[in-house]
Amino acid sequence: MSPDDWHLTEDLGDFLARAGGFLRSRPALHTVALTVTEALRTRGSAAYGSDAPVVGLLERAGEVRAAFFRTPPRRLVLTPLTPAEADGLAARLAGLGRPLPGVNADHDTATAFAGAWQRHTGAVPALHARERLYRLGRLTPPEPFPAGRGRVAGEEDRERLVLWHREFVTDMGGTSFADDGSWADTRIAAGRITFWETPDGTPVSMAGVTPVVAGQIRVTPVYTPAPLRGRGYGGAATVEASRAALAAGAAEVLIFADLANPTSNGLYQRIGYRPVTDFAVYDFSSDAPAKRSPG
Repeated sequence: MSPDDWHLTEDLGDFLARAGGFLRSRPALHTVALTVTEALRTRGSAAYGSDAPVVGLLERAGEVRAAFFRTPPRRLVLTPLTPAEADGLAARLAGLGRPLPGVNADHDTATAFAGAWQRHTGAVPALHARERLYRLGRLTPPEPFPAGRGRVAGEEDRERLVLWHREFVTDMGGTSFADDGSWADTRIAAGRITFWETPDGTPVSMAGVTPVVAGQIRVTPVYTPAPLRGRGYGGAATVEASRAALAAGAAEVLIFADLANPTSNGLYQRIGYRPVTDFAVYDFSSDAPAKRSPG
């Protein structure tokens, strides 16, 4: 396929008008694209502390077949692609002469694009993480359940949320491109963070949820401070956040788990989450800058 089959734009409204139906057709597989573009639509680029997003779609015979987005300086995020589609997109983006830090997509797509990007630019891909996407079946609280209760985080919890978000990003091996305070303020205002607290009222874990988009909600982030892990607090917070998602009317409740962490994968399955598909995240070396493809 030709690289020119890909339509690129910074006009999010045009992108959603053309690709919105496609993204909503598979809400689980497109969960990241749905939630990020919704945040960009409602709050602008400030939602991710980024420059103007770059979005694009592959359209054939008047039908959208695939899409991507990127909120610089973050990695490229793709919907499922064939190897030929991945190669065409890599050629198109390489032709723009702009380096990419990496890619995040379902395993086959990410691997195909990483190989294509290396062919077109010389940048060497390195596997950063493998993740599994889960969908909630029947919610089943774990036994034994820790003593305490769940509650929605409020204004009085802002300082703790800022700290925990910073620690969560560090634990994930990432860099926070958004302001931690703005991140906390947005979620407090929307009631989207649930704490699990001990009987004396001390918060010991948190689990957040995304807004409802196309009937799906994703539970993220789930975080327990290191000294408090191994006591069931993270599972309790996840159960409470999952209940909140169901109460908000979600038809699908989703969660990602790092496949390098058997504890979280086992926990999510015990409380009722079932595998959907695996994802891969690649980083691209910066020592070989993107080059223009011939032609």
